[in-house]
Amino acid sequence: MPRVVPAVIRALDVLELFLDNPQLSARQVMERLDLPRTTVHELLVTLEARSYLISVPGQPVQYRLGMPLFQLGTAFAGRLDLVREAQCVARDVAAACDEAVHVAVLDGADVIYLVKFDSTHPVRMVSAVGRRLPAHCTAVGKVLLSSLDQAALDTVLTKGSLPGMTPASITDPDRLRAHLDRVRAESVAVDVGESDTAMRCVAAAIRDHSGATIAAMSLSAPIIRWTPQVQVKWTGLVREGAAALSARMGYRAQPR
Repeated sequence: MPRVVPAVIRALDVLELFLDNPQLSARQVMERLDLPRTTVHELLVTLEARSYLISVPGQPVQYRLGMPLFQLGTAFAGRLDLVREAQCVARDVAAACDEAVHVAVLDGADVIYLVKFDSTHPVRMVSAVGRRLPAHCTAVGKVLLSSLDQAALDTVLTKGSLPGMTPASITDPDRLRAHLDRVRAESVAVDVGESDTAMRCVAAAIRDHSGATIAAMSLSAPIIRWTPQVQVKWTGLVREGAAALSARMGYRAQPR
């Protein structure tokens, strides 16, 4: 097995400290990584020589991240492919529950499904990649609508009526706003027969490197297999799947 290089590991440890700290002194780096003073000095000098760190004059001297890291991050972000990454994660989530898993994006007042992995059960959800549905009638759509700022949400809700797909669909704008407040607070949305009376669905947000919601992942199952117990389990599963996909898209969750 190839040997890892300790000096490179330490250099990366130094750089990763700056993910949560805009500036650090040599002493702070030494204390947080529990490294000898000489080692920290050599690492900082080397990283500064390559412009990965920039020194800020003062007492003591502080260091901040340099432009090459921004360039690397931009190159990485430009190569991310939501559909490709979503297929990998959605496949794993579907395998864990043997139910339908979707990833969708918002397009105006609708959602468009980008990825789908079906269950192996004979009774399953009828859906397809590329299908468009009213966002307010779906769990993925409600997650995405809840991520909009007030002006953007107002634009969506005032463009026209909110068509219902089933008697359970939320078609009143004020009621929908209140419902989206709960979705925002709980960071998860549930479709209780609002797009298909025979189906239930739970969804969570997918974020990019900036923290913006760019898509949503859902887990759907027929009502005959949807019990309070499995809803708890599947809610956890879709949260984990959305978090895993967010991480692949460059999102870094903030410590609580």
